Amino acid sequence: MRLVRILSGLALALPAMGEAGEPFSLLGIAAGKNGASLSVPMQIVIMLTLMTLLPAAVMSITPFLRITVVLHFLRQALGTQSTPSNQVLIGLALFLALLVMQPVIADMYHQGWEPMESGQLTPGQAIEQGAKPLHNFLVRFAREKDIRLFIEIAHAPAPRTPADLDLNILIPAYILSELKTGFQIGAVLYLPFLIIDLVIASVTLSIGMVQLPPVMISAPFKILLFVLVDGWNLVVGSLMKSFYS
Repeated sequence: MRLVRILSGLALALPAMGEAGEPFSLLGIAAGKNGASLSVPMQIVIMLTLMTLLPAAVMSITPFLRITVVLHFLRQALGTQSTPSNQVLIGLALFLALLVMQPVIADMYHQGWEPMESGQLTPGQAIEQGAKPLHNFLVRFAREKDIRLFIEIAHAPAPRTPADLDLNILIPAYILSELKTGFQIGAVLYLPFLIIDLVIASVTLSIGMVQLPPVMISAPFKILLFVLVDGWNLVVGSLMKSFYS
């Protein structure tokens, strides 16, 4: 995938950083013979390191975070326990997140990887240029209140424009903002199903069915309501539209 190629390619193409005329060496692994690129063992080490960090990046700095929170709340509100399974929900959230991030990944690839591959940019410049589309995406959804919080925590100077924000401040602010948004949407999803639970509980108590759990009776009604209103289409459509508004 392009995101993997960008992350691994920018790191693997790091130039030699040793003194003039001396190959770069780190942990006993030297750069290539010409000193222009890292040796194969070092490239493998860096690639494996990036691959271990990639799942955390996908879960935290993409729409995957908001989508998984909302889908979890939806399943809890329906009372279907483990249906759909975690694998299904995570797979759905992953593909929806990739759909939203596709233009961002394409811009990162065109602005960072391609110029570096053609020799127009150094690896450092490619990383800086390739991070700009991701920076713009995070700025769109990070709340000003959360950004201010992490600026105060880091004792960083206040930025003049959003473009001056560092990613080490913007990323945690984006995560907090997405958690808040996901919980807000989840709470709204809970309300209609909560009303059904209250009605069913009142009816069962009024007719003396105290030994039968109300959840067992309300679950079919909640599922039927969700199917009749085409709930999956509404929930997923609203989630996707929230990233394009």
